[in-house]
Amino acid sequence: MQVVLGTLEHVSPRSVWENEARDFTPWLASNLNVLAAALGLDLELIGIEAAVGNYSCDIEALEKNTNRRVVIENQLEQTDHSHLGQLLTYAAGLDAAIVVWISTNVRDEHREAIDFLNRHTRDSVDFFAVALELVKIGDSQPAVVFRLAASPNAWAKTAAAVTRPEITEKMIAYQAFFQPLMDELRETHRFTNARAAQPQSWCTFSGGATGISYGVSFTSKNELRVEFYIDVGDVAKNKAIFDYFCSRKNTIENAVGVPLQWDRLEAKRASRIAAALAETRIEDEATRGVAMRAWTVDKLLKFKQVFGPEVRAAIQLSGQLVDRPSSDPSEIR
Repeated sequence: MQVVLGTLEHVSPRSVWENEARDFTPWLASNLNVLAAALGLDLELIGIEAAVGNYSCDIEALEKNTNRRVVIENQLEQTDHSHLGQLLTYAAGLDAAIVVWISTNVRDEHREAIDFLNRHTRDSVDFFAVALELVKIGDSQPAVVFRLAASPNAWAKTAAAVTRPEITEKMIAYQAFFQPLMDELRETHRFTNARAAQPQSWCTFSGGATGISYGVSFTSKNELRVEFYIDVGDVAKNKAIFDYFCSRKNTIENAVGVPLQWDRLEAKRASRIAAALAETRIEDEATRGVAMRAWTVDKLLKFKQVFGPEVRAAIQLSGQLVDRPSSDPSEIR
């Protein structure tokens, strides 16, 4: 049997995005998940054209797993010294811990500069150089390919991190628990893009909308907790979103399969809904780690299945209620 294959063709990015600021940056902001997948991170958009003194950074974002700030600088041409300087200025001005430089052609000297920064900066700061490509086969629509030209050695930085005096054995144990959890969520369930667990007692994943997230944590009450966390930046909207889901409490708990903790958190801006596995400590990892991770994966997937499809409707309705001065909070039910 004769096999007929198409030929992969490269397409000029300028034929799709004529202007970098007007066309490409808004597209990237709306499709941040494509870049996130290439970087191995979970990114949440904060805004575009973020002010830094008299200048503006193309895109400002948040990495959900660590809550680190991200700056992204775009070029629809080859890298140059001017943009390298801008990138470092934006990183300093916004106190970023993840710095991403996108270009259609990453020159060797700039790739080496990014590698140098990754080798000699503190382990909590990561630099990426990303080559932007557009490809198509025959008459197909062009597809975006983000290719890493330079990136941090996550494992080397992780190894350096766990040798710091402030990193305790308990923090290393947390990292040992979360790394296989993160790997399973990414590789088996496509729940996250995150690749490197941190030496901390919690991790956070994107909830599909700005201000909404799924979290996993070991608490001071000796619980392993999976939570749906609500913080869209406004107290009234957070409480309205919480009330939206609370009105469906019985249906949600039946779907998740366990009673949940409904924490409106009246004294705080955010609210949360959580499932907890009691009498659980990170010290149990050696004997119960597999069962603990299985429970966590199950609850995260059920949370995403139950809450995910309703998130945008809840956010939209919360805005409508908050914007009406005479609205009755009970109307969200």
